[in-house]
Amino acid sequence: MAETVLVPGGRDVRASLDEADGGDAAACVVACPPHPQQSGHRGDDRLVAVSDELTARGVDCLRFDYGAWDEGYGEKADARNAVAWARERYDRAGLFGFSFGATVALLAAAEGAPTEAVSALAPTARLADDLDAAASFDDIPVPVQVLYGTRDDTVEWEPVVERARETHQSVEEFSADHFFVGQAGKVAVRAADFLLTFLQATDSR
Repeated sequence: MAETVLVPGGRDVRASLDEADGGDAAACVVACPPHPQQSGHRGDDRLVAVSDELTARGVDCLRFDYGAWDEGYGEKADARNAVAWARERYDRAGLFGFSFGATVALLAAAEGAPTEAVSALAPTARLADDLDAAASFDDIPVPVQVLYGTRDDTVEWEPVVERARETHQSVEEFSADHFFVGQAGKVAVRAADFLLTFLQATDSR
């Protein structure tokens, strides 16, 4: 059963902590949900699939809901605060996000969220003129994975994929639409494979 967590930071941010078997994980991945004004929440199927894959492989996962809508600015702060919460309790932390949440994860990492790696599923290019995910790659100091669907016509993912390739980050494509219908499990395996490379590389437990 997931533990409910209140993330500090001045906004009403609530989360579910999914724990790996044994309850002694050295790492935690913070999972950012899709757009809260389009019914995005921490119970999103793609976030749950990634969490299930991570916990089965010894890593905890913190799935959170954003605080009050703030056009991407407060949501980015929520992600940073969630990572800070994780880093106070674990040796290492990672970031995962889907759609709006993928962009939030990239922006949070670019602003110094203390994470070892970022996996972004179907990110949109920007949330505002100064919340540009493609431009954020210049400031992200850790490995990044971008996963996208070749049939995705919901968000503008092309600039992010192009910039990821230009900066020699990991890019994986799926024959899928924006929602990866029927492929959540496959996406979860790819995301977990990438994140665990950096979260468990120096794990001596």
